[in-house]
Amino acid sequence: MAEGRGNRPNPQNLQGLLRLAVEAGSASDEPAPTEPMSEERKAWLREALAEACRGQLDEVEQMRRCLDVLRRPERGEEEEGEEEEEGGAAESALDLLSELCENLDNARDLMTLGGLQLCVAQRLRDAAPGVRWRAAQLLAVCCQNHPEVQFHALSLGALSPLLALVDADPCPTVRVKALYAVSCLVREQEAALREFLSHDGFSVLMRGMQSDHEKLRVKSAFLLQSLLASHAEHRDTLVSMGMVQQLVSLLRCPPSPFHEHVLGALCCLVCDFPRGVTECRDPALGLEELLKERTRELKGREECQEELEFCERLLVSCFRSLPPEDNGMDR
Repeated sequence: MAEGRGNRPNPQNLQGLLRLAVEAGSASDEPAPTEPMSEERKAWLREALAEACRGQLDEVEQMRRCLDVLRRPERGEEEEGEEEEEGGAAESALDLLSELCENLDNARDLMTLGGLQLCVAQRLRDAAPGVRWRAAQLLAVCCQNHPEVQFHALSLGALSPLLALVDADPCPTVRVKALYAVSCLVREQEAALREFLSHDGFSVLMRGMQSDHEKLRVKSAFLLQSLLASHAEHRDTLVSMGMVQQLVSLLRCPPSPFHEHVLGALCCLVCDFPRGVTECRDPALGLEELLKERTRELKGREECQEELEFCERLLVSCFRSLPPEDNGMDR
């Protein structure tokens, strides 16, 4: 409503500024505004909009300067001290770019400026692990929920080096950040998923779940579950790879947060898929007893409710049974 508009405080953020601009430039639903915008307020609005535009240009200039830092050639061993200083500058530049590219417009601008190509071609292969993981993080931030940037990163061949980092980098943080970037590339992106399959990406996830690094295990299992939930057409491939047997073997490890996602992935492999059910029923796996034992352990633990539900769903789907205390319950 127009009433009282002139007495509102000036907006303190861009969202409020844009709302004010819309109000100033659009016709009111009321027959006539009771208090038109003052000349002073109009002047303030023009200045504020100009400042916002200048701020956007400033951010592009910041990205250009960061890329200048990242394009500097690596120094030789005889300049080791200076090389460490350059590595610190590269890490700072990547940190700033990641912060700026939370804005989707900046992510697109970075793509246009050649920033993603620089990350893929050079910085993912940097000698410093701090640079490698920050380059992977920047790719993840730019690609997340941004199809145009996803396609561009894919065209640059980003997926192959990222999967290689997940699989074999000596630094656990690099592996986790690279997996984050892989997830941002392949989820909700059919072309990227096809390339993921061509690089045997599911095997990479399995090896991630078998690693000694807890965070990598959790994130690998979560991505596997997510991909199976949205792409059931790949279940036959996974069962042929022996995925059921490998997932069950992971459930025999000491209890861990990643077990919830392992169980979720197993549920995806058996839901309306008789071949998956048959594999789970193999007596050599001992899955029925394992699920019953785990169900008893999880009873009454509110924080494990989803894991418990996965166990019970698998028992019903594969064995048509529940632990004795739940017999007769219709689930």
